[in-house]
Amino acid sequence: MILSIIFLVVGLVLILGGANFLTDGASAIAKRMGISDLVVGLTVVAFGTSAPELAISVFSAVNGSSELAVGNVVGSNIFNVLVIIGVTAMVVPMKIQRSVMINEIPLVILSSVALVVMSNGPWLDGVPSAVITRVDGLLLLLFFAIFMRYTFSQAKSAAPSDPAAANASAVPKMPVWRSVLYVVGGLAALVYGGDRFVAGASDIASALGVSEAVIGLTIVATGTSLPELATSVAAALKGQPGIALGNVIGSNIFNIFMVLGVSATISPLPLGNVGNMDMGVLVGSALMFWVFGWLFGTRTITRVEGSVLVLGYIAYVTALVCAL
Repeated sequence: MILSIIFLVVGLVLILGGANFLTDGASAIAKRMGISDLVVGLTVVAFGTSAPELAISVFSAVNGSSELAVGNVVGSNIFNVLVIIGVTAMVVPMKIQRSVMINEIPLVILSSVALVVMSNGPWLDGVPSAVITRVDGLLLLLFFAIFMRYTFSQAKSAAPSDPAAANASAVPKMPVWRSVLYVVGGLAALVYGGDRFVAGASDIASALGVSEAVIGLTIVATGTSLPELATSVAAALKGQPGIALGNVIGSNIFNIFMVLGVSATISPLPLGNVGNMDMGVLVGSALMFWVFGWLFGTRTITRVEGSVLVLGYIAYVTALVCAL
């Protein structure tokens, strides 16, 4: 048990550190190739925030721990909206642009609904058990390709001289050799860290007598999202709560369309104990995100609404614990 906890902690540290180095190195290389700050922020940096979830879910799929793979994504997306948006709004009310309310947040809802439909195969088709198949994985990747096409079109239409866009991604400047070293080292840390993390989480689930789904929905999801929470709160204190908004939207879409798409394409993912309650909370949190933005016509998530989101997450985790 102690060794499993060590694997869990060491794996998480390697994953988070690897994602950070990979993002910095890839961003620096992209800038040297003449790619704009905005495109780097919307692609490389957005990928970096989902790299921990990708590493864990892919290794879970390869090792046959499908519940951990799916629970990791579902739990991370729930945590992102209810806790990261909630806590950030409690620090500083979040003003949301009209275009984001109309275009981006509905994509978060769409990705959640798509996952719910795929997870209800037994009810829709009368098959024995719920499985995210390879075909489902390929469809998710097609959705991801459409999202990336939309992202690039938005980047091209943005004003290149926009100072907000220029500051959207703090792209580090470094020599080519260091950029390459960061990318290679980051990938190595992600691969080894993901393998150790999944091994530790699986062993802990077995030792505690709980399902991998519960571990993925809680411990794993929280662990991979804590750095984003810290970054978002720090940005809010600096008067930039919009960073948290973009982080959550991009991460949630990447997690379902790319992370689950890649994982399910590698190996079909039986959902096991990841049930409709979890899927319901996933969709419900995305809908609350959208509704709170429109409420009272101010397009602002207030401190009260942020508190409601956080309380919703506490209620969800309490229900998971009580169901053990």
